[in-house]
Amino acid sequence: MARRHPMDIKDMAQRIIAGERRALARAITLVESGRADHRVQATALLAELGQRKEALRIGLSGTPGVGKSTFIESFGLMLTGQGLRVAVLAVDPSSSRSGGSILGDKTRMDLLSRDPNAFIRPSPSQTHLGGVARRTREAVALCEAAGFDVVLIETVGVGQSETVVAQMSDLFLLLLAPAGGDELQGVKRGIMEMADVIVVNKADGDLKAAAMRTQADYAGALRLMRKRPQDPDGYPRAMIVSALEQRGLPEVWETLQALSNWRREHGFWELTRATQARYWFEDAVKTALLAQLDQPHARTALAALSDAVAAGEQEPAAAAAAFVRELRS
Repeated sequence: MARRHPMDIKDMAQRIIAGERRALARAITLVESGRADHRVQATALLAELGQRKEALRIGLSGTPGVGKSTFIESFGLMLTGQGLRVAVLAVDPSSSRSGGSILGDKTRMDLLSRDPNAFIRPSPSQTHLGGVARRTREAVALCEAAGFDVVLIETVGVGQSETVVAQMSDLFLLLLAPAGGDELQGVKRGIMEMADVIVVNKADGDLKAAAMRTQADYAGALRLMRKRPQDPDGYPRAMIVSALEQRGLPEVWETLQALSNWRREHGFWELTRATQARYWFEDAVKTALLAQLDQPHARTALAALSDAVAAGEQEPAAAAAAFVRELRS
């Protein structure tokens, strides 16, 4: 059997900085791997790249069927037409049974996938809460190092736990369908409160009038919400687009740029990035601590205490405290 040559981290970093797509794809595969040796290599690669560039990170969410892929393709083509380089990190839901994903985003975004100024990478959600793949944040950093101007993070769209996308994006765009029902109720909590811009898609054909009514409902409801310090007057706002007919897309881009510029001028951009960095540091610490539970001695102790709790020999809280003492010893 031929021996595998060790990965040259410095060479891969140079290739990524040069904008080599194959190297970027390989690097994202590396950071998504759960193997211990791959995690070491991924950490070394990210350290080698450092902070090369700050792309505009746009998180995009919406329920399945709202037209996220159509919107991203039309929006991405508009941006590449302006000379911008666009990366799309699309997270596909993984099966809770098999763990597999379809990863069909490149098929749904056929035109954008062939654009030389665009890069599309579908990734499995791997049962991660929030609809964002476990290592998506690191993939964003790789795309920034490769020189992309805009990184679109498309999430699974599974509900309120999705708000973790706000911890890795500068702007959060929520896509909704016309006449989805219960519009005002949905604004009260959860994902709506995280959105910077709400976009009602499919404003074409028979749905155009319904889209305008839905947009008006959301616009009215947003005015009733508590104002956030990171928003200028008029934000968050609701807009309508037709991704199919490519109408309303320039207005959405202008709206996002205006908000981004205002936050930069008023110090909220740096504050948000710093807060996010702190969040992901603490998340990495928690992940490392949880990884200790997978050690052989920890699994043995956990199984024994679990059996004792199931048999009624110990209280759950007392058993948990005993397990923590076991880990510390």
